[in-house]
Amino acid sequence: MRIELRTGDPEETRAVGEALAEFLRPRDAVALTGELGAGKTTLVQGVARGLGVKEQVVSPTFTLVREYRGRLDAAHVDVYRLDHLQDVVDLGLEEIGDGDALLLVEWGDAIDALLPEDHLTVELTEPDEGTRRLVVSAAGASWADRWERVEYALSGWSVPA
Repeated sequence: MRIELRTGDPEETRAVGEALAEFLRPRDAVALTGELGAGKTTLVQGVARGLGVKEQVVSPTFTLVREYRGRLDAAHVDVYRLDHLQDVVDLGLEEIGDGDALLLVEWGDAIDALLPEDHLTVELTEPDEGTRRLVVSAAGASWADRWERVEYALSGWSVPA
């Protein structure tokens, strides 16, 4: 389960996040990967908008975790500065939102072993100035049930195979 997308500006990247938000459930995890400045926080801003979050969404780089309330409780996590998996375990992510929070993890590939088997991965790159490439892939049975609808919702940004 994989789809490749292109966006032309930050607002389009937010719109992809907003479209994804429709399919997110309690306890879902989304690993966001890509270089610095690739648009990870921008995508999370769109997810938050789609969840009805009213407050401003900013990078959790220095705070490590920011929590937001919307249709789902969401934890926006940045593990870039953490050196060991135990540091992530010590954050107690599984307890946020009484254990039902959506996890949005920047640099999520660094903690792949700690993510649930069922999760999304969004890899963001900037192949050209101002253009974002997003590869959305899903793992697990719960995403198999949703994947066709996700592909349809994201089809406006998809790159032909």
